[in-house]
Amino acid sequence: MSKTINVNDGRGADYDIRISNGFQELSELLKPFLDAERKAVIVSDGNVAPLYGETIRSIINRLGNTCEIFTFSAGEENKTLDTVKDLYEFLIVNKIERRDLLIALGGGVTGDLTGFAAATYLRGIDFIQIPTSLLAQTDSSIGGKTGVDLNMYKNMVGAFHQPRLCYMNMDTLKTLDKRQILSGLGEVIKAALIKNMDFYEWLTENADHITGLDPESLSYMIEQACLIKRDVVKKDPKEQGERALLNFGHTLGHAIEKAAGFSLTHGECVVLGMITALFISEKRGMISGDDRKEALELFKKCGFTMKISGIDKNKVIEFSKSDKKMESGILKFILLDGIGNAVIVRDVTEDEMLLALDEVLEG
Repeated sequence: MSKTINVNDGRGADYDIRISNGFQELSELLKPFLDAERKAVIVSDGNVAPLYGETIRSIINRLGNTCEIFTFSAGEENKTLDTVKDLYEFLIVNKIERRDLLIALGGGVTGDLTGFAAATYLRGIDFIQIPTSLLAQTDSSIGGKTGVDLNMYKNMVGAFHQPRLCYMNMDTLKTLDKRQILSGLGEVIKAALIKNMDFYEWLTENADHITGLDPESLSYMIEQACLIKRDVVKKDPKEQGERALLNFGHTLGHAIEKAAGFSLTHGECVVLGMITALFISEKRGMISGDDRKEALELFKKCGFTMKISGIDKNKVIEFSKSDKKMESGILKFILLDGIGNAVIVRDVTEDEMLLALDEVLEG
């Protein structure tokens, strides 16, 4: 039941996304990137490395190549320049050269961090993505965005660096807890809302199958999310225009994530951010009340938390002003002009954001 999606933007990105069950196909797909004498380093966190690290290393060893594993402590709080520095030193000690390969094995934090290290070590070496979370499989592993956080400022240091291969083993999703599944599902719903009404309607009809991890439904969902991300990135690989649409729900979602001290998952915060964006979209007459209500019902049906407490909305506004999406002091905000049609606006006011935050913040 394997599926292959090619990513080629005509400007440097040319790689395949393979959606599969198991790691059986990985050996053949790695061969073009591991010819004689090339070395590989698997980068993974303390949760994922014990599950799959040795499996991937044995596949590489059977191809005749040496492979080391670099493990860092799991968690967004470790997506920092300090961890990248530790990785650089590991690569130097193990004599990793420009012709060698990094392998990001894990979720979005691992993929972002590994990609940034690959983009900057020796001015750029190849890397591949083996995403093991739903969030990474449907969003963060695709498109070449890499980076790390700087203090409380999310993804403020980074580079565009495309992987050479993205291998998705859906069996890895079986190890995830409900919150991790929901974190990825938040990005999937976002993709549908901004670009594909038919896919959005499919999600509303199949939410139970998805949350129940039905293999056929998951395969279709991941494929559709990847196709949306691929097509948006192809038109705008370095986020000069349309790619910004992928930030629907992220403007206030990222700010909530920071204000909560990263105690919430990325996907949970994106959903809260989408609720605020849907509110503003309706108030501006861009979507109907029924459109917003239907989206909120989908979030509830999937099991998302719709309101949180203990966060100062003024602090959220303050964090939003330090977002990397600011241009000349103006915050780009993504709204919906109908389901499946996202637009960039630059005139959302603080008053609008404060009212919208009342929809998701209690107390």
